Amino acid sequence: MLTLILAESALELVPKNILGHPAVVSHTKKSGKSANEILLDRSYHHRAMTDLKDAEKRGRPDIIHMALLEALGTPLNKEGLLQIYVHTIDNHIIKVSSKARLPKNYNRFISLLEQLYKLGRVPESGESLLSIKKAKLQNIINRIKPSKVIVFSSVGKPKTLKEVCKKISHKEKPLIIIGGFPHGRLTNEILHVDDCVFSIDRNTLEASVVTSRIIYEYEVAIGLDEKRVDLKTQGKG
Repeated sequence: MLTLILAESALELVPKNILGHPAVVSHTKKSGKSANEILLDRSYHHRAMTDLKDAEKRGRPDIIHMALLEALGTPLNKEGLLQIYVHTIDNHIIKVSSKARLPKNYNRFISLLEQLYKLGRVPESGESLLSIKKAKLQNIINRIKPSKVIVFSSVGKPKTLKEVCKKISHKEKPLIIIGGFPHGRLTNEILHVDDCVFSIDRNTLEASVVTSRIIYEYEVAIGLDEKRVDLKTQGKG
């Protein structure tokens, strides 16, 4: 079972100190929602975000949307061998069920997450597909008790994904952490979670690209690609 955490993700409700900013007020009027119930989104709140701390890392829910769509559609997830968590920049942990089928439409995705923040879980009754709670990244790591932790960052030791995935393919509960934000770097607190910090490219890659490549290389490393294809039928018919 591979656990993937999108860390310090650019996902949060509009911070209290900018609720009254004209850009936020204008957006709330159009959305028909209260300012404290909408997600921070640079597309709408760029002018309001100027003075926010670490502004370059915030207000990009689309990054998480794309990464989750990539992860949930993979054979690894369909086999029940992937667990996904989203750690947000304001220290919330979102647990994503392998059975979740997220909307491909971005606006519907945003509405779903705003509902999640309001209710704590969706759906509100029955089996939870998404759940959220206030917690630091280390809290979830302690609960998972992974057999190996790997952090991907541009400041890490250069190594190919193939090498990394081969290294963890025989581990029972490996955990991989990648950044879920557009610019900047993971904080030292996260970079020091483990001594295995790797860089997989000379350029910074988007979270959705890293997500899909990690999962594919891990599938190959554990032989899942061959298991899901009936090789005996090749050359017949």
